[in-house]
Amino acid sequence: MRLRIVAAVLAAALVAACATSATNTLPQTKRDALRIDDIALSFAPDAAIVWSDGMSRRYRWTDLRKNCPCAGCNEEREKPPDPFRILKPSELVPLKPVKIEPIGFYAYRITWSDGHDAGLFTLEKLRSLGQPVAD
Repeated sequence: MRLRIVAAVLAAALVAACATSATNTLPQTKRDALRIDDIALSFAPDAAIVWSDGMSRRYRWTDLRKNCPCAGCNEEREKPPDPFRILKPSELVPLKPVKIEPIGFYAYRITWSDGHDAGLFTLEKLRSLGQPVAD
């Protein structure tokens, strides 16, 4: 009984907080938010993205894969390197994206040639990983 009351109070507080802060934290329109206007894919080891504010950035596939934001990849990056690890034949083939799909208005999912697709690259993360393209 006591647990139900606490849960009900927390739920009411959460609904009230969302109702009052939603207008303060969300962009006024989707046009005001950062977005990707164009992605230029190539068979080269990189891609170019033109952002809604006119900035262009270049992305190397290897850099994107090294910075995959999924939990499994984050965990692997935190482990110390194993100097005796033997590479599998599948790890010797250069990885390339086979599919890039938007997830809502906030991220992109990249499916890699080895089947990995767990990471969602937020627009902010993508923007931070790219190198500026000289005009």
